[in-house]
Amino acid sequence: QVQLVESGGGLVQAGDSLRLSCAASGRTFSCDAMGWFRQAPGKEREFVGAFRRASGITYYADAVKGRFTLYRDNAGNTVYLQMNSLKPEDTAVYYCAAGTVVTGTLGRDYEYDYWGQGTRVTVFS
Repeated sequence: QVQLVESGGGLVQAGDSLRLSCAASGRTFSCDAMGWFRQAPGKEREFVGAFRRASGITYYADAVKGRFTLYRDNAGNTVYLQMNSLKPEDTAVYYCAAGTVVTGTLGRDYEYDYWGQGTRVTVFS
């Protein structure tokens, strides 16, 4: 089992920055990929970004490319999502996820086995 705990959400103004953290514990060595998804009110959950633990190759959704950066600490047990130039449309609950077998560009949420409880980000204009 893997446990994921997110933190860092909050209320910010458009154009501001925010950094989310995801602390992973348990059998993290079994995870092929880790990443972030988000769910806005009334919408389906969508992919934000993720990386393969072995190679470090990282993928981003087009909506956040160039504004968001995903990285991890040296031990690989804390994953960060640095969000810059935030927009009101970035308002959502952000979830950290980890999967043991994740294919392609890592964007399919059903391939992830473990999820955090989510942290809310609200961006006002």
